[in-house]
Amino acid sequence: MNPRKLLLHSFNAAIAAADPLLVVPRNLPRPPPAGRTLVVGAGKAAAAMALAVENHWPETAVLNGIVVTRYGHGIPTNRITVIEAGHPLPDEQGEHAARNILAEVSKLGADDLLLCLLSGGGSSLLSLPLASVALHDLQAVTQELLRSGATIQEINTVRKHLSVIQGGRLAAFCRAPILALVISDVTGDDPTHVASGPCAPDPTTYQEAHAILERYQISTPAAVMDTLLAGKQGKLTETPKPGDTIFGKVENRVIARAHDSLVAAGEFFRSQGIPAAILGDAVTGEARAVAKVYAALAREIRRYGHPWKPPIVLISGGETTVTVSGNGRGGRNAEFLLSLAIELDGVKDIYALACDTDGIDGAEHNAGAIAAPDSLPRARQLGINAATALADNGSYTFFNQLDDLIVTGPTRTNVNDYRAILIL
Repeated sequence: MNPRKLLLHSFNAAIAAADPLLVVPRNLPRPPPAGRTLVVGAGKAAAAMALAVENHWPETAVLNGIVVTRYGHGIPTNRITVIEAGHPLPDEQGEHAARNILAEVSKLGADDLLLCLLSGGGSSLLSLPLASVALHDLQAVTQELLRSGATIQEINTVRKHLSVIQGGRLAAFCRAPILALVISDVTGDDPTHVASGPCAPDPTTYQEAHAILERYQISTPAAVMDTLLAGKQGKLTETPKPGDTIFGKVENRVIARAHDSLVAAGEFFRSQGIPAAILGDAVTGEARAVAKVYAALAREIRRYGHPWKPPIVLISGGETTVTVSGNGRGGRNAEFLLSLAIELDGVKDIYALACDTDGIDGAEHNAGAIAAPDSLPRARQLGINAATALADNGSYTFFNQLDDLIVTGPTRTNVNDYRAILIL
């Protein structure tokens, strides 16, 4: 099998390990004996998770609900309503869905069950801002945070403190027992950070949210800043914290995570006779800087056979960041690969793939891309300057011109990024 096909098949194996149709059924509870089950949820995997529930729920048990997913990620369901909304920026559809979810949850009683389906992307999709913050204010601060290089944990700290429903507040509205099934797209797999943890305790504070905006020098709408300052001064109720009694009836269960997918990809490579080294599922930092470290390791292996002898594949996950300073198009995975290609500059027999498991790299339509020893030579033949493209955050355009983008369409799951560097 050629290197490109090996990398693509490994990515498919990683996605399959996090397929909601496989991981949700084995984690479903029994229906409540005397009440009904309400399903709510948000995220790029929400529709597939809802379908998995429907396929395995007893027909005689009362089941209904609402989940919200990204535009283009919906699939037909019968008992659970699927609503599509905006991502990565929230929109009116998401706000409307969140309002309806909150209304339905507030009707539940002690004999009922709330089954919450959460996955990456839910923070944007489940947007119901506090009364003091208009949706356009939330959109503006979200846009600035996404461009700033802030981590997803930092972004979600801010979003939780501008939300009626996130940061454990959904759990506070509910009188029924709650089981939240979580497909994790965050490093560390803490449910408080997936979809901004609507059913999870929130250890962060208004003060921390305010400090994040100052740290990244975010241009903040007055309504947002006034709200965070009011919370910091104790004039607003904090999000529910660890140890709060409301969580006595709540279970947050992570049912799929990045590490599971990395292991599945490693098993695929081993089945093809190629050893795999998993370098971690929590790699963070600026994409172009992380790529420099990986390039140095790949060179060491290729030239000296240390710490592993070729052939070997280096597999990692996590979520890098991009501080946007240029005007180009690109996501963090393509930016990682462009920086990697520049550092390697044609070193033979090193191929790499970097993709987001949700099928969307940043705001583009591609999942990621592939870099090969001939990437830079081919670019030069086309008159493309790789360094200029990287400086302009133009990694999408760079790989598009080489016809090396990977386009999967929505995978309807999300366990963060998948990177594989194949050294032959």
